[in-house]
Amino acid sequence: MNEKIAIITDSTCDLTSDLLKGKDIHVVPLKVIYSDRVYHDKIDITPQEVYDRLSEEIPTTSIPTPQELKEKLLELKEKKYTHGIAIHISSGLSGTCNATRLMSKEVEGLTVEVVDSKALSMGLGRLVLYAHDLVEKGLKFDEIVQKTREKVDDIKAFFVVATLKYLVKGGRIGKVEGTIGGLLKIKPIISINEDGVYYTYEKVRGRKKSLERLSQIAVKKINEGECFLDVMHADAADEARALYDELSKMDNVKEVSFGEIGPVLGVHVGPGLVGITIMKI
Repeated sequence: MNEKIAIITDSTCDLTSDLLKGKDIHVVPLKVIYSDRVYHDKIDITPQEVYDRLSEEIPTTSIPTPQELKEKLLELKEKKYTHGIAIHISSGLSGTCNATRLMSKEVEGLTVEVVDSKALSMGLGRLVLYAHDLVEKGLKFDEIVQKTREKVDDIKAFFVVATLKYLVKGGRIGKVEGTIGGLLKIKPIISINEDGVYYTYEKVRGRKKSLERLSQIAVKKINEGECFLDVMHADAADEARALYDELSKMDNVKEVSFGEIGPVLGVHVGPGLVGITIMKI
């Protein structure tokens, strides 16, 4: 059977238009929900618009509706795709994986496998690019799914936030201790565990020291072998740029990007996030 394989992901992958340009990657947007309107992530709302309105209202977020997911799969079927690999934000942080899995059973004639990235932002983005490259190389569907699932373990993410307030409010605090930190000015280095949920990788006191420690962790991970590096931020461009300038010069960094996380992720972390994702090659 001749396979035509689609790569599907969601807007939390933070892949820029430049990285997506010319690639057969299909992105489904999540939603930012205000009391008076629902916005589609990165389509009709920007991260800065979210931050500017936080003093008035902290919005909620949601996954695509079942109908939207089904329509995307039907659209791919109409375009003669025979297979789809849906790579989504960690199932420990969002229901997108499960929703796509359920909807794929309702579309006959399109074989879909869902890959839980156990990641987000450019950690997810790099996994999507990896799977796309395997499609371009002509590998078979089952082999691409297997290799992509195996690649999940090669992705690491670390970040600091200005305050844990937004993670707590959004219910995404995971295994990060959120109660005493504010009193002691503790700024945890946050990572994602094997279950795909946030946890405290390390506790550091103060913003400056947390950024210094984030850099030290990144250097150690980069020294372990060749990798792709991504430096991301939420309304903290100067601090993130300093980190980028330092890390991007390292010999093991084979490709690097700098960018801002999207509105949906911004809702859950608030302004002030500086983070890195590293994927071993």
